[in-house]
Amino acid sequence: MTSSAAANRTTGQASRARGRSAAQAAGRAGMVCWGLVHLVVAYLAVRVAFGDGGKEADQKGALQEVGSTAAGQAMLWVLAVGLVAFGVWQFLMAARGYTWVLKRGKRLRKRVGSGARGVVVLALAYTAIRLATGSGSANGNQPQQEFTARLLQLPAGQALVAVAGAAVIAVGVAAAVKGIKRSFLDDLNTPKLPTGSKKWVEWLGSAGYVAKGVVYVIIGGLLGYAALRSDAGQAGGVDKALRTLAAQPYGVVLLVVVAAGLAAFGIYCFAAARAHKS
Repeated sequence: MTSSAAANRTTGQASRARGRSAAQAAGRAGMVCWGLVHLVVAYLAVRVAFGDGGKEADQKGALQEVGSTAAGQAMLWVLAVGLVAFGVWQFLMAARGYTWVLKRGKRLRKRVGSGARGVVVLALAYTAIRLATGSGSANGNQPQQEFTARLLQLPAGQALVAVAGAAVIAVGVAAAVKGIKRSFLDDLNTPKLPTGSKKWVEWLGSAGYVAKGVVYVIIGGLLGYAALRSDAGQAGGVDKALRTLAAQPYGVVLLVVVAAGLAAFGIYCFAAARAHKS
């Protein structure tokens, strides 16, 4: 290899490394936006708990809440850009991330999870853009109900919805187990955390993942009930899950606890944005 070719190769590698670093930096900033969305969802959940539930208590409702003022419209654009960056970072992680995970099966599951998260985040970014431009509205349960209705119309539709419900429940259980075992710490470079903050990050992540697990289990249960009744109206997303929880005995207390967990996850995202391996 000539010295000129070697120099060109070195230059190309350096350029790609800079590109990856820029994408990672943008993704980390986007993770902060993801945390902010969860904080607003937690706030909306508390409002639902105490009978003031005008807006949907989910990610889309959170964006609607942010954009409810003139300053909030500008903030929506910031969130949209951040969420796009976070979504792209998740796709990069799905393509070649989690190299520190030695077990191939576990690494594959993490990559699939990042890919799915990327789809969700980019869809939310699209919603933010539509709200910022005044061409969309936030309706948390309708998309899930429309999707469920389409599944129910297919041959063996009830079985398909039941399988979807079981899959969502499995995701919820996995999230809760992740929080209980605190295995999310495996994906963090904990030395990058501020001095003395590791215990707080551990607690916040644990509470956050358990709370998200509870919400997913309820969403899966609603899908299962929709399959049993063959009624898409029984399905729903985060908002319906939280309202279903509020309707139970001691529901207000339970919902406040879950809201606190979602807020904890939002704050955890700030720390993870700084220390997540990539």
